[in-house]
Amino acid sequence: MQTLQIDPQWAARALPGQRLCAGIDTVALASLRESLAAFGPRFVQRLFTAQEQAVAAESVDGGVERLAARFAAKEAAIKAFGLSEVGVDWRQIEVFRLPSGKPELRLHGRALAHAQALGVRSMTVSLSHDGEQACALVVAVADEAASPECV
Repeated sequence: MQTLQIDPQWAARALPGQRLCAGIDTVALASLRESLAAFGPRFVQRLFTAQEQAVAAESVDGGVERLAARFAAKEAAIKAFGLSEVGVDWRQIEVFRLPSGKPELRLHGRALAHAQALGVRSMTVSLSHDGEQACALVVAVADEAASPECV
């Protein structure tokens, strides 16, 4: 049986002078439902932008899957960019839906300033949900000199 060996230096060769920043997170839909029941609209307004709320409102399930995936994306971005100690507002990390339906990660305020300080040049987000779980992956390319804590 053959195994696949990943060269730990592949990113350095594929992206000279740059680094990858990545974060992933999962959210149990049941946990989100509990928070929605306990805290109501204030919970949604505190965590999600008006655009994120509007996208969720379009859903037949009340938006739980969409909100859970977006919350997972916010957590993944916090991990990818090391934002846990920066003190960002949840709404400074936004999952915007393009006309094509594709999600786009947008940063504002301190989250944006921190990503710029890391030398982030591009980023992408992928969302998924299945059954009672939602997940998100955030990957960014940053200047190597400015982002020593990335992969």
